[in-house]
Amino acid sequence: MLRIALLMLFRDRAKYVMLVVGLTFCSLLMTQQTSVFCGIMLWTTATVRNIDAKVWVFDAKVEQVNEVIPLREIEVTRVRSIPGVEWAVPLYLGIEQARLGDGSFQNVQLTGLDTATFVGRPMEILKGRVEDLRLPDAVIIDQVGVEKYRKKGIKIDIGTSFEINDKRAEVVAICHENRSFLAQPYVFTTYDRALQFAKPQRKMLSCVLAEPKLGISAKELAARISTIPGLRAFARDDLFWTTIRWYIKNTGIPISFGTVVIMGMIVGIAIAGQTFYLFILDNLRYLAALKAMGARMPILTAMVFLQSFSVGFVGFGIGAGLTTLFGLKVLKLETPPFFMPWQVPVAVAGVIMLICCFSALIGLRQIAKLEPAVVFK
Repeated sequence: MLRIALLMLFRDRAKYVMLVVGLTFCSLLMTQQTSVFCGIMLWTTATVRNIDAKVWVFDAKVEQVNEVIPLREIEVTRVRSIPGVEWAVPLYLGIEQARLGDGSFQNVQLTGLDTATFVGRPMEILKGRVEDLRLPDAVIIDQVGVEKYRKKGIKIDIGTSFEINDKRAEVVAICHENRSFLAQPYVFTTYDRALQFAKPQRKMLSCVLAEPKLGISAKELAARISTIPGLRAFARDDLFWTTIRWYIKNTGIPISFGTVVIMGMIVGIAIAGQTFYLFILDNLRYLAALKAMGARMPILTAMVFLQSFSVGFVGFGIGAGLTTLFGLKVLKLETPPFFMPWQVPVAVAGVIMLICCFSALIGLRQIAKLEPAVVFK
């Protein structure tokens, strides 16, 4: 009987193709938009992922990593005094203005690393050496800056110089970093030099990076540091998720992408439900004949669900495959953002199966009311 159900489905090619196309579009839209949303959320946490430090210490009012409230220099010493701290170093984070060789301007994410240890250094150096940051006016620029400058007709390489707030900066290395939410280039230098590049103000320290001693977890150390008045410490993973939750709660990004995903669901339900309903109507006489020959409702129900799920699996597979091809393409370009964790296709597959169940139930309603004697009329 199940084989008969599949033959009925595949031989009605027009409706089969319509069902597959509708569910493919639904799957593609939901998977692609959700993956782009995940990619944007990763962009918001670029600073956390680019700097390898287990504990981050900010002003007590800071809620996420891209929100910087300057601290006093003495806070580094206060953090070092906490039991369980292996080491603590200063970090400067700020948006500064760089002036290119042709006179145009470009905002950059200036990052000042501890002068002695280079804690938080770029993880992937494409050209040059991190140690050359000790040279006068030395900076490291990421691939985003190289690409942005290239589009303006300026080639960035080792030895290229430009200005940051009217102070000379010379590129000694090029690195690859995770792209930031605002797509501004990362420029790394030493902490002392970053203070010279930045506009002077009373407080210049952005945050403190700390390492727990052996046997102490990052969360435990963060809790200890947070007892210092005026400071708030995060374990790296906690800061990552806190930043994502902040953007979800305080921006319209989730609403924008959620609306598109819901529209995809509605389109899938409308197309699949209507087409499957018409498919059942066209095959009522055959189903009535099966009823007249003794086929009970559970068998007919299994046939209908098999037909619906078969279309669902094919539509989801094609949609997920097209999304993967899209992702492979944009990952090379690094824009738009794209990140598809395994939870995304699993969730979309669940939604597609729910749509198939809904479509099957619409058809079953007609079959339940069907009288076997109709086959003799």
